[in-house]
Amino acid sequence: MNGICETVDEYIALYDGEARERMERLRALMVSCSPDITEKIAWGMPTFVLNGNLVHFSAQKRHIGFHPGASGVEAFVKKTADYKHSKGTVQLPHDKPVPYDLIREVVMLRIRENTGR
Repeated sequence: MNGICETVDEYIALYDGEARERMERLRALMVSCSPDITEKIAWGMPTFVLNGNLVHFSAQKRHIGFHPGASGVEAFVKKTADYKHSKGTVQLPHDKPVPYDLIREVVMLRIRENTGR
């Protein structure tokens, strides 16, 4: 745990405005992908779990980090090159719309990977 937050609620409550709204919407999207998804704080950030970690997100000054792992990033960037990314992370800048439908696709991909379906 990050020493500050023990729950996703506590993590999100640290922020306000647009960043908080985006994280609340991301959280709702992620847990809506399967009734079996649980959440926790891991590596100091909200983590969504189903047969292992699926995805994480983190708030940064200028963006929200979406951390779906290497396969999730690869699937994301195949659909759009508009977002800065690295091996396991996509940056969702506060000054750009969040591609929620694409994020749902990535979460569903990660669910299939983790469940073998």
